[in-house]
Amino acid sequence: MQDRIFRTLLLLSAILIPVICCGIIYSLSYDASAAFGHFGFWNFIFSDDWVTTAGKESYGALPFITGTLLTTLLALLICIPFSLPVALFTGEYFRGKKIATVLSTIIDLLAGIPSIIYGLWGFYALRGIFMHLNLSPQGSGILTAAFVLAIMIVPYAASLSSEFIKMVPSDLKEGAYGLGATRAEVIRRVIFPTAGSGIFSAYILAIGRALGETMTVTMLIGNTNQMPDTLRTTGNTMASIIANQFGEADGLKLSSLIAIGLLLFLITAIINMIGKILIRRAQHV
Repeated sequence: MQDRIFRTLLLLSAILIPVICCGIIYSLSYDASAAFGHFGFWNFIFSDDWVTTAGKESYGALPFITGTLLTTLLALLICIPFSLPVALFTGEYFRGKKIATVLSTIIDLLAGIPSIIYGLWGFYALRGIFMHLNLSPQGSGILTAAFVLAIMIVPYAASLSSEFIKMVPSDLKEGAYGLGATRAEVIRRVIFPTAGSGIFSAYILAIGRALGETMTVTMLIGNTNQMPDTLRTTGNTMASIIANQFGEADGLKLSSLIAIGLLLFLITAIINMIGKILIRRAQHV
């Protein structure tokens, strides 16, 4: 009886998840159809206009797509040199030691901090530093938002990568040491090839975390509806423009914001699909 109930719950869960996903896509597509129908799908994507004047409304998603991709990719580039050494430190060099346990606890603590706290810290602490170093004229901008995003995703990438590194069989490493390999050679020739697909998936999840981040980016990116020409300028992401203007939007503007939300959903799905394909190919190499 219990086994039957358990299988029924599993079946319901397996059915419910695709239904929810399809429902989200249908709802967003239905509400975004007015914007796509008025401007055209491709014109909406590649237009950089965002004019809210009554009678002259013109909306395009390109500045926000660009801002989203810039902040996410830059955050990933900053994240990798910090998160990977931490993962090796806790998962290989000092595995099982007290110092690794303490560091892992700190990483978990950082991962659990609400994004609004990171946003407040960046707003009141980092903006002045970035202005003093002339990295951003106003203290806010693409670079500032990407830097704080990188700090936010480091714990996710480091923690998951560390777990995959710990899963590498000890026999493989001991065999390499027995053949005279150094620690660096074991990491390069044994750990990375074995745990590489898992580490890659950790960074794919980190990208997904950065793509949809709202509050932190909204507080630090500057919130200007323009194409960012450099990393020092202000801008908006797809999530921040929705957060800033959704409450006061109606009509065509509301439909355009929902269309941006649909595009964000599709971009996230595409990146995850590409990540899974690359992981599968790496596993068969």
